[in-house]
Amino acid sequence: MTIADDIVAPETPEAGAIAVETPLRRFLSEFFENRLATLALVTLAIIVVLAVIAPWIVPQNPYDLAQVDVLDSRLPPGEKNAVTGYTYWLGTDGAGRDLLSAMLYGVRISLAVGVLSGLIAMAIGASVGLLAAYAGGRVEGFIMRVVDLQLSFPAILLALMLIAILGKGIDKIIIALVTVQWAYYARTVRANALVESRKEYVEAARCLGLSHARIMARHIMPNCLPPLIVVATVQTAHAIALEATLSFLGVGLPQTEPSLGLLISNGFEYMLSGKYWISFFPGIVLLVTIMTINLVGDQLRDTLNPRLKR
Repeated sequence: MTIADDIVAPETPEAGAIAVETPLRRFLSEFFENRLATLALVTLAIIVVLAVIAPWIVPQNPYDLAQVDVLDSRLPPGEKNAVTGYTYWLGTDGAGRDLLSAMLYGVRISLAVGVLSGLIAMAIGASVGLLAAYAGGRVEGFIMRVVDLQLSFPAILLALMLIAILGKGIDKIIIALVTVQWAYYARTVRANALVESRKEYVEAARCLGLSHARIMARHIMPNCLPPLIVVATVQTAHAIALEATLSFLGVGLPQTEPSLGLLISNGFEYMLSGKYWISFFPGIVLLVTIMTINLVGDQLRDTLNPRLKR
């Protein structure tokens, strides 16, 4: 063996193997630095997946009268059904429904209402805020006065007024939540669009003769997305909490369209008699869902704007 055989040439990366940190990879690495936010994201993903596949994994459709036995009402956690032998791991409610099945169905409704109302409110509010910032003058003044007027009313009071007029139902409560939320998106987008509309690239687009709609949609709006995403996560959690509050008060969703707030309301009357589980477990799920969404939103804010890191 020669000396040359003992010398190992250092490995040099090939030209195509050079690792380049993309913006997405950088964003993910910074997001997952926070272990609490990572745990919240994983927990939220589990809740969403369980809610989506609920009809295929739950042993009982809690809102099918043919599958519910009133004789099984208010059974404590761990009690078994005498006929089917199924164990009610979280007990049953006052109507004899399996509480675990009812909670998974309730999470589906709560998430659907929160996400749908958030998407519609974001579309309306972002469009209005972008128009106000780009048009300026009297148009901006009028739009922002309407936004200020809407934000001056307490959200719960405005939602109660709208539900009293529209009635119960998923579509009605989504309309109420959209009316409550759109102004938050409008103010956020308007503030960011004002900054972007004065930059050089917007002036260059105007000099090139691009239409106003193209400038707003293709140039200004994409730069307003980071703060808009953060507001969307916070408002989704707020919408879920607001819907639960309305359902708890008996003015939200009907009994045939269950949500977590309605399940908590159904068990409230049994609290003093020791039947704590009927309201306790849905309340825990509601708390965890809202908390995880808020934690993910906080980490998104810190990742998208490092200056806000605590």
